[in-house]
Amino acid sequence: QVQLVESGGGLVQTGGSLRLSCVASGRTFSSYTMGWFRQAPGKDREFVAAFRWRGDSTYSTDSVKGRFTISRDNAKNTVYLQMNNLKPEDTASYYCAATRRLFGLSSTDYDYWGQGTQVTVSS
Repeated sequence: QVQLVESGGGLVQTGGSLRLSCVASGRTFSSYTMGWFRQAPGKDREFVAAFRWRGDSTYSTDSVKGRFTISRDNAKNTVYLQMNNLKPEDTASYYCAATRRLFGLSSTDYDYWGQGTQVTVSS
């Protein structure tokens, strides 16, 4: 069982930056692929970025490439999402997720979820 707790959300102006953190419980954090998803009101939850546990490779959706960076610190059981040049369309609740699968782009690929942290970007 893995418990995930996100932090770092808030209100920021267009062009600003935020760094989200997600701390995981348990001693096998390094064996999980970690992902970030987001959900805006009235919309489906969408994939943002993931960090595979094997090979340390990352992947992000096209709309955030060049602006968002996912990273992880296995010693701290933490995954981060650095978000730069934020836009109003990035406004959403952001969720951290974990899976034992090698990789996943769909929310159904992930087994554990945090409660989410709100990011609001004002224009």
